[in-house]
Order: sequence, then structure tokens, then C-alpha cells
Amino acid sequence: MSLDLNLDKILIIDFGSQFTQLIVRRIRELGVFSQLISHKKIKNFQIKSNIKGIILSGGPLNVYQLNNKLFDNQILNLGIPILGICFGHQILSKFNGGKVRQSKYREFGLANIHKKNNSPLIKNFFNKKIKKVWMSHADHVSKLPKTFRVIAGSENSKFAIVESKNQKFFGVQFHPEVTHTENGKKIISNFIFLICKIKRNWSPKDQKMKLIKEVKEQVGTNKVICALSGGVDSSVVAQLLNKAIGKKLYCIFVNTGLLRKNEEIQVVKTFKKRLKINLIYVNAEKKFLNKLKNVSDPEKKRKIIGNLFIKIFEQYSKKIRNVKFLAQGTLYPDLIESRSVTGSQTSKIKSHHNVGGLPKRMKLKLIEPLKYLFKDEVRKLGLELNLNKDIIFRHPFPGPGLAIRMPGIITKEKINILKQADYYFIQSLKDYGLYHKIWQAYAALLPVKTVGVMGDNRTYEYLCLLRAITSEDGMTADFYEFKKSFSQMISNKIVNNIRGINRVVYDITSKPPSTIELE
Repeated sequence: MSLDLNLDKILIIDFGSQFTQLIVRRIRELGVFSQLISHKKIKNFQIKSNIKGIILSGGPLNVYQLNNKLFDNQILNLGIPILGICFGHQILSKFNGGKVRQSKYREFGLANIHKKNNSPLIKNFFNKKIKKVWMSHADHVSKLPKTFRVIAGSENSKFAIVESKNQKFFGVQFHPEVTHTENGKKIISNFIFLICKIKRNWSPKDQKMKLIKEVKEQVGTNKVICALSGGVDSSVVAQLLNKAIGKKLYCIFVNTGLLRKNEEIQVVKTFKKRLKINLIYVNAEKKFLNKLKNVSDPEKKRKIIGNLFIKIFEQYSKKIRNVKFLAQGTLYPDLIESRSVTGSQTSKIKSHHNVGGLPKRMKLKLIEPLKYLFKDEVRKLGLELNLNKDIIFRHPFPGPGLAIRMPGIITKEKINILKQADYYFIQSLKDYGLYHKIWQAYAALLPVKTVGVMGDNRTYEYLCLLRAITSEDGMTADFYEFKKSFSQMISNKIVNNIRGINRVVYDITSKPPSTIELE
């Protein structure tokens, strides 16, 4: 199932730029559906009539390496408007008779570009004749094709913006999709609305109606089971399917004992009592703790939790007859990262916690209604589906739960200590109006005990690590800078209220080089 059936869209051909996902997001923010595909996977005959414009992304290649195996240049002859960004800009010049060569002076960072001519691409982009833009290139267009003309240039890139009006080709050497480029979104807006003449078709209401219709058509009279965790993604999937197929949906919620404080109570209250969804609640806390006993290796923890979850889920789903489908909350970044939908080479950092083994094992068809959405789009869809804001705007929580926020051996005592620390931290963020300024925050319990003094007594207790990051989509992140007064307050609150912790530290590492979670 896909969201792009009969939907006009902008196609982004990805050449491996670190910014490509931002192009997709910027177009969707403007209310138009956009989709990403690898330069290795797209051929000219696959370009259908609902593709109203094409964007060629940046990337680490150079045009001298590009051949027909890497890119079908017949795509350039289809008469569809094309915008080339950075490397994509160089492709348009190379394949139309221009020249590209290595720059004498590389441009990385902010640069001033100067307007030379008018173009629909730059309408309302320049408020003066100079604009700051974000450059990231070592090659440049040294000679324009005969049909092209220059629109703007910089000191080191005299062809910073170009166009071939008759061919509907437009090229920019800089990155309009990044926030560093002043008013860069206007370039993208002009391309999709003034040049491609596409109409807005991408809003939470549109998504809701299309997805409900597609789920109904796919499911028919059959039943669907959904692994409900209480997180944003699975909650939105459950409510979407509830709206689409009602009592044909069965949600299974497995309490692993590694959830946040009182999470199981909230899930049952919301989905069973308020939304009246068929919910099967399984308290498997003891089973998970027994399986994890004396296990400290992070990958083993993940596999134990994943395998046991599948076993329990399978056991309870067999009690429901005539089930044909399994619903999952897979998102677009999951497709891009985990399944390499763009064809990019990605290294395995850690195993994914999605229950990917279930469909084949249980002979079920997979429903992933959110697979073309980013996290912020999922939240907007959740609001459209009338889900509780406390669920919609919750910080992300990993599938293995507190297990990966507790390096080393897991015990019942350590889980209880960590649940309390995490509760105090998150509640304080809410009390101080900080929760929604932060993408994700959590407490972790490190396998280190340190000496402390409380009153006249010596203590020897655990070290609690706090992490709070800001991010747009979780793919890159930076730490949140708390005021000293807040840091002192939360440290005192945790140490004074929780037996077992006598020291609090704050993680100030960005992603990359670190990941968001510890394990």
C-alpha cells in the first residue's frame, strides 16, 4: 500500500546528499506530496504522468563518475521541469553540453550570491541584489550550455543560479533546502508552484481520508492485529485502523516490565476504555526479566527482547481467528535507513526493534500506513484523528524500552530506580515548560557506583545520566542547554528522592558522533 496512488507529486532523485531528506520535508511543508528514490533505481519509463516535477539532489560523486548505469539521462528528455541542486545542477550542465571542473577554491559554508537576471525561480527570493546561501561543493560549472543563461553568481561560482527556460531546467549550486540559506524555501516554492504548476494536495486531512480509504480497500472483511506500544507511531496506526475498520482491529499490548512509570495504566485507559478498541493486555514482566537475567551485551538484550516479544505476540494473536494482516508503525526515515530505499550504502549501527520477523513467520500481510510520513507528519495526523495530545507529543521511546538505558546487567531493583529517575526528569521538564522544546529526553542508569556523602553517612550508589536533545527528525541531534538553576534542581530532586542514586551527570554529545540512545 502506498500513499502516492493517483497523487500528483514532485520526485526527488537522490545522489547521496546528507540533505536530501530535507528537500522532501520542505516540499511537504508547502503542502505538496514528494517522494525520494535512488539515482540507481529510477528509469525514464518509470516516470508517470502524476510526476509534475523532478529535483536532482546533491551528492558526494562528481559528474565524471556518472554513467548510464548510475543515472538514466533520458529522464532529462521527458519535458518535465527539473531543478538541479549542487551536484544536480552540475548534471544538468554536463548532459546539455556545458563543462564542469574542479574548483580552484572550494566553497563550504555561507557565501554571497549576486542577482544578474530575473527568473520565476527567484521571484521574491532576493530582497536586495545580494543573498547569503549555503554552499557545499568542490566542483563547479565552468561553462554553461548554449541554451542556459545565468541568473545569479558568487565570487567562486559565477553560475550559482542558472536556467534553460525552454527546456524547463533550473540549477542552483547552493542548498536552498537547509535553514542556513536565507529564504531558501522560496526557491523550492517557486519551482513547485510557479514552474511545475502543481496544486497543494498534502495536508493531515488529505492523508487521513486517503489512508482510511486505502486501509478499507486492502483489508476488506478480514481482521488486522496491531502491536501497540503506547508510543506515537503505533498509537496513530491503531487509531487510524480503528477509524477505518473498527472492530476488525485487534491490538496486543505486551508489558515487558521495561516501560516508563505507569505506562501500562495509561495505554489500557486510553485505548480500551476511551477509544473502545479491542485491546489484549499481556503482563509479561516476569518472563522478560527471567530471560534477561545476567545478560549485559546490548545486542543480546535487543535480540532476547525482540524474540520473546514475537513469541508472546504470536501466542496471543493465534487466539484471534481469520487474521490476515499485521499493522506496523514504520515511518519514512525507517524505510530510508533500514531498507535502504534510496540505494545508499548504510552501515549497521544497531539492530532495529521493529517486529520485522512476524509477517513471514505468521504468514501475514503487512500494513504500514505511515511508511511515507515523517514523525512531525504523524503527529499532525494524530491530531486529525482526535488522539490525546499527551500521546501525540510524547517523546520517542525505543522498542526495547529501559533495557537500552541501563547498560550492563538488568535487575528489578535497577528498573525501579530508573523508572523513578526518568519520571522526575520528564515531569520537571513539563513543569518548567521545557518538554515540547526538546525532541527526546530520558534518564539512564549507568553500571557505575560512586562514593557520596549524605548527611553524615557515606553512600556508594549508582550514577544517573540525563540526556535531552533537540532535533528535526532524529537523524541528527544536538544537546539541549539547560539553565544552571534547572540542572541543579533536577539533580537535587533525583538524589534526594531516589534511594540508589547519589550522582547525576548530563550528556552533552551531539549525534553524530554519538547515537541518541546509549545502546
